[in-house]
Amino acid sequence: MNTSEIRKENLINLYNEKGEKHGYWERYCDNGQLWYKGNYVNGNPHGYWEYYYSNGKLYFKGYYDMGKRVDYNPDEPKVIELTLSDIANKLGVDVDKLRIKE
Repeated sequence: MNTSEIRKENLINLYNEKGEKHGYWERYCDNGQLWYKGNYVNGNPHGYWEYYYSNGKLYFKGYYDMGKRVDYNPDEPKVIELTLSDIANKLGVDVDKLRIKE
């Protein structure tokens, strides 16, 4: 099965060639209110998602990283700040023995 769009009553579904949820998805409640929207990658929620109550009020908005809920955008590079002391502790050496090369 190639990636295709299937529209049924209140679903917009995208699948990959293995039949896994892949791409943008929206699901609606029986009353027509949006229930959730977001993207799947090979069957796993990934990126920004929103979930709503059946009355249309937002329930949750946030990010998933290949199926795991996270508190950051998985599609943006992570920035890790370390001091020389942090690095020395990780390496198990005295901070005075560290030198920064240009």
